[in-house]
Amino acid sequence: MTVHRFFAYLSRLRWIKRWGLMRNVIEENVMEHSWQVATIAHALAVIQKRLFGGRCNPERVATAALYHDCSEIITGDLPTPIKYHSETIRDAYKAIEKEAEQDLLSHLPESMQEDFRPYLIQQELDEETKGLIKSADLISAFLKCQSELSAGNQEFSKAKLEIERKIRKLERPEVDYFMTTFVESYQLTLDELLAHHEPGRHT
Repeated sequence: MTVHRFFAYLSRLRWIKRWGLMRNVIEENVMEHSWQVATIAHALAVIQKRLFGGRCNPERVATAALYHDCSEIITGDLPTPIKYHSETIRDAYKAIEKEAEQDLLSHLPESMQEDFRPYLIQQELDEETKGLIKSADLISAFLKCQSELSAGNQEFSKAKLEIERKIRKLERPEVDYFMTTFVESYQLTLDELLAHHEPGRHT
């Protein structure tokens, strides 16, 4: 029987560090980032569907988000300032990403490739799903900046302002709802989170 390497490749996402150009108090790898983006994207899709009349499939969005950075197993994480430094670099990196996605897909048995293709090949995603994943990615980056600043690392102060600007520019109601409803609680300590469960407390 042929041994396929797809899931062995995925397991190596934990070794790919993000924010490589900056000093990090709390290191973040692509595996944990992908999980966070998937949970946020799923939430955005649910919010859009339940509160703002959206028609997307939250489960499809979550799955696509889970795989959105898989090409970095091959390419590594190229920091944003480098990736978008010029059109030449941006276009070249996009081409490399597409080739990496196809290569990763080829490591699955042929009988499974069509099921994974819509999630691994980013250009085949519909625009709404792409938009929700991009929004979740920005929120995840904002949360990273927030946690670094809370730990006293001013290296992320400018990045936080720039990401906030990008989030506002999205003008997506589901994003605004998530930011106002959930983001503040990320700053709570464990004791503060658990305080809600104190005996005799019902608020």
